[in-house]
Amino acid sequence: MEMKKNLNFESDEELILVQPSEKYMPELSAYKKDFLDNGDSMDGCGPLRRAKDMKEYLEITESYLHKETLPEGMVVATQFLCVRKSDDRLVGLIQVRHYFNDFLEKYAGHIGYSVRPSERRKGYASWMLNNIKPFCRSIDLDRILVCCLDNNEGSRRTILKNGGIYDGTAYLEAEDKHLERYWIDLNEQKAK
Repeated sequence: MEMKKNLNFESDEELILVQPSEKYMPELSAYKKDFLDNGDSMDGCGPLRRAKDMKEYLEITESYLHKETLPEGMVVATQFLCVRKSDDRLVGLIQVRHYFNDFLEKYAGHIGYSVRPSERRKGYASWMLNNIKPFCRSIDLDRILVCCLDNNEGSRRTILKNGGIYDGTAYLEAEDKHLERYWIDLNEQKAK
């Protein structure tokens, strides 16, 4: 898959958001291994959890970009890698779902993100969520729903730091989990 230049975002902070490509296959493999070695659930990793290899991961992320190639039950979504420019290390993933199905509207929202276990507590999640906002506006979203487990204090702080307004908690019975729902108004962010 070729990266689309208009979908990449750079910053002065030595991080970049890029779409997945073959260039990052070794880093994606190492990222997945970090989660597995750490015993993490891989929430916020998009299709990385279920892909048998990185070639399949790239194919799945490509299929999410177009309604005509979407797997059944899924919505159009754009996946980004957060890469540290100094060493080309994959430090996080963030996915933007362009619209809702019933599940996303109740439990998951527009955004899913994760940070590599060995790179946590460095502000990468906040940076990703803040820097994905221009893309969200470019696909005509005025506000985004971001959800987190009720016991995930780090994710809650990330969402609040980015303007999240608490909307309630949903109970996902199938997994016995409580998910806090937060809305971030993108028009308010643009005006600042």
